[in-house]
Amino acid sequence: MITCIIIDDEPYARDEIAILLENEPDIEVLAQCSNAVEAIQAITKLKPQLIFLDIQMPKISGLELAAMLDPDNLPRIVFITAFDEYAITAFEKQAFDYLLKPIDDARFANTVARLRKDLTPKVLSPIAEEKLAHIPCFSGNKLKVIATEAVQYVYSDVSGVHVATDNELVHTHMTLRVLAEKTSLIYCHRQYLIAPAAIAEIEIQEAGTEVTTRSGAKVPVSRRYLKQLKQLFGFQ
Repeated sequence: MITCIIIDDEPYARDEIAILLENEPDIEVLAQCSNAVEAIQAITKLKPQLIFLDIQMPKISGLELAAMLDPDNLPRIVFITAFDEYAITAFEKQAFDYLLKPIDDARFANTVARLRKDLTPKVLSPIAEEKLAHIPCFSGNKLKVIATEAVQYVYSDVSGVHVATDNELVHTHMTLRVLAEKTSLIYCHRQYLIAPAAIAEIEIQEAGTEVTTRSGAKVPVSRRYLKQLKQLFGFQ
């Protein structure tokens, strides 16, 4: 059984794919998502083998969403688009396949046949190199899109990964490792990432080093990362 998630901001487009998949008894639709925040949560929780992903979505595009996925657990991605130029871009970026809207039945059947033969996820290395402009987050029952440049620091604990800005604390399903690779945030502790632009002061104490951000928050610094943090600002 091939498990999949359908991601598109248009309900009719999601329904179109779902209807086509009804004729494929070995493909199970685990969820349908209307935006990137919902999609990240569903992909992290359900770990599908395949996602059908619309390229043009509000706030966070399909290409940006693909760059947010953990490369070690990357599903096969079939991009969906209404424009030829986006289709070509998606194909060049090593997506498993792409489909043009409106979806042709024969073309869809060909994609599904290829999926059955190829069970190895494709690595989107060119996408992975791009820096993220936004981070999909949530707070209670609110879904939020936070600009990366607004983030002061990120930390993880037993309850998840938390994103701090100047005026709020929200949460994300992205991992620290992916955020470190695809944003300007840097490690200052194994459980903390910090934005260099947010650092106002580095205080070295016997009990341990601590960063004060420009908004007054205190962030721990471990010995492992202290040297590179000092070098970042020209200290030896």
